[in-house]
Amino acid sequence: MIEMEFSHCQTVQSSLSGGGEINEQTFASLEVLADRLGRVKNLGGAFAGIEFSPDVKGLLKQKKAVAVG
Repeated sequence: MIEMEFSHCQTVQSSLSGGGEINEQTFASLEVLADRLGRVKNLGGAFAGIEFSPDVKGLLKQKKAVAVG
């Protein structure tokens, strides 16, 4: 399971660094990671303030723009 989550991180990192395309796989990995982040934030306390980096937030905005457009 840890390897799968690392794979999602690698997919997003590759897209951000220009080493890979920003495609459906990128957005699928973002969805998985967003779900995991939501679960961590629900733990509360120090975890409540954890957020994606500005670059990842930018990718999420691209996904929303593609879905609407």
